[in-house]
Amino acid sequence: MNQIALLSSWIGKTFAIWALVSAILGFIFPEFFTSLAFLIVPILGIIMFGMGMTLKTEDFLEIIKRPKPVLVGLLAQFTLMPLIAYLLTVIFNLDPLIAVGVILVGCCPGGTSSNVITFLAKGDVALSVAITSISTLLAPFLTPILLSVFAGQLIDIDLASMMITITKIVILPILLGVIFHKFLGEKIEFVTEVLPMVSVLGISIIIAAVVAVSKATILDSGAIVFIVVALHNMTGYTLGYVIARLSGFTERQRRAIMVEVGMQNSGLGAALAATYFNPVAALPSAIFSVWHNFSGALVANIFAKRDGN
Repeated sequence: MNQIALLSSWIGKTFAIWALVSAILGFIFPEFFTSLAFLIVPILGIIMFGMGMTLKTEDFLEIIKRPKPVLVGLLAQFTLMPLIAYLLTVIFNLDPLIAVGVILVGCCPGGTSSNVITFLAKGDVALSVAITSISTLLAPFLTPILLSVFAGQLIDIDLASMMITITKIVILPILLGVIFHKFLGEKIEFVTEVLPMVSVLGISIIIAAVVAVSKATILDSGAIVFIVVALHNMTGYTLGYVIARLSGFTERQRRAIMVEVGMQNSGLGAALAATYFNPVAALPSAIFSVWHNFSGALVANIFAKRDGN
């Protein structure tokens, strides 16, 4: 079992590679992966259930113990990323469907792999977990509202329906995972050890399916979308770090907030885009998933080298 846990951990740390491979496979074999598009929402539910199984009550109490860094991280997450996304869609004059997709990923909560990247970057992992957990719980309310504010002029958004959907595919699975962990504890420890592998597999399928469905769009405007997504992510990192520094936080806290702001739950973005708009609108989320895991690993490596590790 130790070997499986080590393999799962390694796969989780090399997520960027698997994300890129899945995107390439989706592009090369679109017929096969298009047929898997119906799995996007169920897969996200499984990933969120796994996330819930790794959470403890203490993760949510972090906001009571250290309210300022948690609140600053949350505020930066839900203001900077939607605003940056909106400005980029205006600057690059994106097609409305693509623009909605870019703004949607900007309105999503923290990414599921942000905690791993924070760990690799020698950041404050407890703070990272707290921000990810709380931002995810706030997503059913804030994501649809922010999307309506920044993209309501581009497309009709059913706020109530989207809130219910996010609750079903994110909050309920997380709560079930927390309950399972609470009552089964050590009996399911082996399950949590393979969760990184399950999450990587799930997100990889989502990426491949979205890329397959959006192949024509990628051929037409994929380069522009990639540039926008990369700028979105890197600007989020930069401003997240700057705000944390101006707030007087420690270096470890700055790194955690930087990662939390820059990395988004692109799986949720893809699921919502495919459900409410058009699979093409899910393309920015798929590209974001590939890119932010690569950039996150790169940033973590830079910080590790700076620390002499």
